[in-house]
Amino acid sequence: MDKITDFINNQYKALQVITTVAVAADLFLDVAYTHFPILEQDVFLGSISKEDTDLFTSSDVILDHKYNLARFFVRNNMNWFDVLEEFSKNNTNLLPVLDDKNNYLGFYELDDVLHFFNETTFVKEDGSTIIIEKETVDFTFSQICQIVESNDAKLLGVFISNNLGTKTEITLKISQNNFNEIIQTFRRYNYTILSENQEDAYLADLKDRSDYLNKYLNI
Repeated sequence: MDKITDFINNQYKALQVITTVAVAADLFLDVAYTHFPILEQDVFLGSISKEDTDLFTSSDVILDHKYNLARFFVRNNMNWFDVLEEFSKNNTNLLPVLDDKNNYLGFYELDDVLHFFNETTFVKEDGSTIIIEKETVDFTFSQICQIVESNDAKLLGVFISNNLGTKTEITLKISQNNFNEIIQTFRRYNYTILSENQEDAYLADLKDRSDYLNKYLNI
C-alpha cells in the first residue's frame, strides 16, 4: 500500500443515529475502538464513544444523545502526519474519513496508520535523528535542506515537532554522512541543538572519563 487512503476501512459499517445505545455497546464489546462513527442516513454526525455507551441508558437511541457525539474527523486528502496528529489530539484509535464534500468514506484505525508510518523513509531508512531549534522568524526549510546537503548528506525527513511562539522546534532525520560537520554548521547558523547527538554523546563520554581519571589521580 503506497497511499494512506489505501487504509480507509469499511469492515464495520457506521451506525445510524436511530440505533440503540445497547447495539453500540455490543459493538464495542466486539472491537477495541474508543469511538465509532454515527450517520443520519448518509450524513456524518460525529462519533459515539465507548465511555458514553457505558453511561447512557441502553434502551435510548443514539439520537437522544446527539449533542454528546465527538465531532472530529479527517479529510481523505490529508497526509499521514496530519492524520497521526489528529489521533493524538483527540485521544482516539479511530478517525472517520470525509471527502471535500463531507461524504463519509470510512475510517482509519490507529494501528494501520502507525504501520504506514513505520514504512516511511523517515523510519525505515538508516540515519540519525536530531532536534534543532531556532527563532520562528529566522528559520526556513530551504536553509535546513541547504545545510544538510552542503555537507554531502541526505535529508530523509523533516517536520515541525513543536512551536513555542517565538521559537520553533524541528525534528530531522539525516543520512549518517558527515554528521558532526552538519551539527557544527547548524550551530554556526545559530540553531540550538536540543537532542543528544553522536558528537555531543562522544564529548560527554570523554568528559566523564576525564572526571573519573582526575578523581582516581587525586585519591
